Amino acid sequence: MRGVPGRLSLLFDLGLWLTVCVPPVAAAVSLQGRDVMTAAVGVPLLGAAVALSRRWPLAALAVPVALSLALDARMSSPLYWTALVLFGYLAGQRMASARPALWFFGAVAAAGLPLCALVLRDLWAWPMQLLTLLLAVGLPWLLGRYRRQYAELVGTGWRLADRLEREQQAVADRARIRERARIAGDMHDSLGHDLTLIAVRAGALELDPRLDARQQAAVGELREAAGAATERLREIIGVLRADDEQPSRVPPAESVEALVERVRNSGVTVTLERLGDTGDLPPMVGLAVQRVVQEALTNAAKHAPGAAVHVRLVRDGAMLGLSVVNDPATVAPLPGVASGGSGLVGLDERVRLAGGTLRAGETPDGGFEVVAELPVTRTASTPEKSFKGVTELPVTRTGSTSEEGFGVVAELPVTGDTTPRAATRPTVSAGELARARRQVRRRLVQTIVVPLAVLAGIFLLMIPISFVSSSLSVLDRDRYEQLRVGDARGEVWSRLPAFTRDGPPDGAPPTPRGEECVYYSTRTGSSDAYRLCFAHDRLASKAIVRGSR
Repeated sequence: MRGVPGRLSLLFDLGLWLTVCVPPVAAAVSLQGRDVMTAAVGVPLLGAAVALSRRWPLAALAVPVALSLALDARMSSPLYWTALVLFGYLAGQRMASARPALWFFGAVAAAGLPLCALVLRDLWAWPMQLLTLLLAVGLPWLLGRYRRQYAELVGTGWRLADRLEREQQAVADRARIRERARIAGDMHDSLGHDLTLIAVRAGALELDPRLDARQQAAVGELREAAGAATERLREIIGVLRADDEQPSRVPPAESVEALVERVRNSGVTVTLERLGDTGDLPPMVGLAVQRVVQEALTNAAKHAPGAAVHVRLVRDGAMLGLSVVNDPATVAPLPGVASGGSGLVGLDERVRLAGGTLRAGETPDGGFEVVAELPVTRTASTPEKSFKGVTELPVTRTGSTSEEGFGVVAELPVTGDTTPRAATRPTVSAGELARARRQVRRRLVQTIVVPLAVLAGIFLLMIPISFVSSSLSVLDRDRYEQLRVGDARGEVWSRLPAFTRDGPPDGAPPTPRGEECVYYSTRTGSSDAYRLCFAHDRLASKAIVRGSR
């Protein structure tokens, strides 16, 4: 199957060569002299152009241009028009850059002036050459360029579609990872808290003197198992957590009262005090309050066993205050209770996302406190900035642990839009697609506008050419009288002006059969002309042709 494209390319090149060779081969039969040689030489040269067209398309285009100029400086011979059109289109389609082709067209156009002036001695042949170059070469080249740009747009669209599909798959993968990390955080916050309370209860039961040695050993094994489970849970959570994990925004399923009551039932002395309207909090703030209370009670049970814990919620106007303070520890911390520090990381994330501050510190009497201060409404003095769609406030946090207690402080806004917003900047894929579309539209405009502009320039160029040709094509009357029928062309040519008229005057008689005629002005601006006709390289006839009035 790998050889199929190669065979198709070979067949295409063969068909291209046969197509461009048909006109010169068909005309070679009726041509004579130099024209036959030019047509015969063109066949192998066109074959070489086909061979070069894939790797060097501009060099391939230069071959039919040179052959056309060699046959007629005006490029008016139809023998190579087919080759000019086809190779011009292929050059536009296969060339990556347009600049070399533009330089080539400019060079051919510039070379046409001396060729027409010195070889044909006809300035009017130059606009004809420019017109042929525009229609037979320039316009097909522009169409090829447009076709190339369109193909690139289609290719860009397919590449962007493939990239978008991969990006969507990556987004889905990241969403699954984030959900896994969120579940991991919830497992740590809830299961870790419960396992800690189990270990605390088991440790207290292990010291009960009413149990015999066997029962105490069994309770000790339960405490160690709870501690080991907590440590394994912490290690698993560390694996599941993502670097960009964000705390859950789901409202807490357990109220502060239920949480305090459950901890109190585990044997920890806990008091709860509410002042003001502390209910009906926004979901994000309510979740932050619940997590802070849960983590503070868990750390108090770990590091200050036997100490009383006081939970206080205060609503003072626009502020909501939360404090969790534990007394100094009365006994040493229970052995086997793990503390990995990931709970503090989770609290820090929740507080930071809510825009608050977090601090922990020791109380003057040796205990530790957890305090959260939450603005109920956003004020003008709240320092705020937006980053990647998440509203953030400056966060200050400190924390420490000891064998006697633990403390955390957080400040969080109660209201305000904390929903992440999608970035509005255009993606790289959208930018590439828009750029490709602009290039195709610009190329389409160029395909239409450039030929029209060049055509208008050619018509404007005829104005100075008409003036120059009229001035330099005047044949003096005395020289005309000195010319004799039968004089050799070379002898007559040396006496004539540098340039001929732009064709015969209106109403001039037809050219005699078998003769080649040229016309010269009788004076500047006159419609009359001298006609000199040659046959077999000799002057066959001369006449004064009157222009129609």
